[in-house]
Amino acid sequence: MVVMILMIGTIFYHRVENFTWLDSIYFCVVTLTTVGYGDITPKTDSGKIFTIFYILIGVGIIAASLSYLVKVGVQKRRQR
Repeated sequence: MVVMILMIGTIFYHRVENFTWLDSIYFCVVTLTTVGYGDITPKTDSGKIFTIFYILIGVGIIAASLSYLVKVGVQKRRQR
């Protein structure tokens, strides 16, 4: 799911905002990790609207993935 959400965002920003591929993936990672440097921002209205939903959905997916990984790690540690 994490890879998929990164791919969707990267393709969107490359096509709609005309970011380079590298800038697109960079923006997605910075956005979804909530670092938000602000050096690259969407300029179009559709880019801004997409970003709102991208953050809400993407941060949830990232949080759920990290929670799952921590849960699995704790269970493995308890089994030892």
